[in-house]
Amino acid sequence: MKKSKLIPNTLVLFLVAVIAVFALAMVNQITRDSIAQAEIDARNKSYQAVYPTAVDFAELDNEAELLEESAGVIESAGISGCKIDNFLAVTDESGNTEGYVISATSSQGYGGDVQIAIGIKDGKLTGFEVVKHSETPGFGAKSTDDEFKSQFAGKTAGTLSLVKGGGAGDNEFDAISGATITSTAVQNALNAATEFYNTCLAEKGE
Repeated sequence: MKKSKLIPNTLVLFLVAVIAVFALAMVNQITRDSIAQAEIDARNKSYQAVYPTAVDFAELDNEAELLEESAGVIESAGISGCKIDNFLAVTDESGNTEGYVISATSSQGYGGDVQIAIGIKDGKLTGFEVVKHSETPGFGAKSTDDEFKSQFAGKTAGTLSLVKGGGAGDNEFDAISGATITSTAVQNALNAATEFYNTCLAEKGE
């Protein structure tokens, strides 16, 4: 009698295990898709913020190739601990490219990664945003304040140096008081983005 129940019980346990694994896989997939979509939404919101006049954004056909090339471009420029995350062309009402938006990350923030986004049109920055960070509230986290972000629009899309105490010129920006490490991470990520633009995108014309 006990033997006759062994196979059905084993089958039931097997089916329960299969259903549980399937359910976990479905939940994991739904969660992963939600997180991915949230990241895309955050990216697009940042891109609209750094290029307020954008009509539309478009991917480049050779996006993967350029992203792969970006590592060598950044290394050649002597910028360490940075990478290009993604980029899009900004198109006008006729579908012509008029500028670009670029996201880059520095791994050397005080709390870890500092991800930024910039917009560029005619060789000038149209805006700047910190997309993600883990910096200290009241110090490095001030990189998200409008007072800090607003200083970048209109600056030349080239190598920018940080200065302390105010009075930044066209090729400079004011560091965050008491947050030199965060300011340097911003500087490196921003310069990685502009180096990528000047080397890989500007030559395409706008």
